[in-house]
Amino acid sequence: MPDTVSTQDNAGLLVLAVDDEAPGLSEIKFLLESSPHIRRVLTAFDAAEALRILRGDYEQEVMARTKAGLPPVDAVFADINMPGLSGMDLARVLSAFRYPPALVFVTGVEERDALITAFDVGALDFINKPINEERVLKAISRVADRVGRTAAPAAQAAPSAQNPAEPTDDEVIPVELGGTIKLVPRASVRYVEAQGDYARLHTQDGSHLVRIPLAQLEERWANAGFVRIHRSYLVALPLVSELRMTANGYAVVIGTGEGAKELPVSRRHTKELKERIVRPPKSGW
Repeated sequence: MPDTVSTQDNAGLLVLAVDDEAPGLSEIKFLLESSPHIRRVLTAFDAAEALRILRGDYEQEVMARTKAGLPPVDAVFADINMPGLSGMDLARVLSAFRYPPALVFVTGVEERDALITAFDVGALDFINKPINEERVLKAISRVADRVGRTAAPAAQAAPSAQNPAEPTDDEVIPVELGGTIKLVPRASVRYVEAQGDYARLHTQDGSHLVRIPLAQLEERWANAGFVRIHRSYLVALPLVSELRMTANGYAVVIGTGEGAKELPVSRRHTKELKERIVRPPKSGW
């Protein structure tokens, strides 16, 4: 798929539907696709998968929109009561996005008490279960109105070669831990280790295996102070306390004291690493 982005003005809305129950997900997808405002509906069976989609792991179009300074999708229609990472947890993550999509909750009657909190975290609307077609269409109309109002300011603020986006420290990575979903802030990651098609995030408190190739994290986190030092390692440059020569070549030390960790630096990455270390840090690192 080419790296082009679509807007509501010329192609309709790109939305994401999230529900852990297959019948509910199928129903909301069908109703969304029946609206002339909707161009395409992506689906996820839980919030963790939704975040992977919003990061662009599966969809080039989503990644292209993000690079263009647009929300990854125009709107997220999410169930509140989901196992693991709930719809409310998802909402808190979305609110930290540089360009957050509109959020519409799909909720059961017993979850109505959560709606006050839902709007506190930025929900645009909510749809009660059982789902009513008229109510869905009304929510879509509200999303379309919001996208129309915010499209121009977002385009003006879009990063470019002359005005690149500043790195932010608010990205979080959902990881599975003991049957539960934990959110790991990127700012807490000291270094990343390649493990086949997976990557292991090392923090001060431990490590977490995620289904993301190291090369993809290298590209995504390049402007956030992370640098490749070896085919197996990506490090947070601000945490490098030493660059030393060993019997096997150069190595870096991450951190200080008892928690310090020494990692090898490959010959091909040594020159760039030295240049990055002596280069004045960017704002936000």
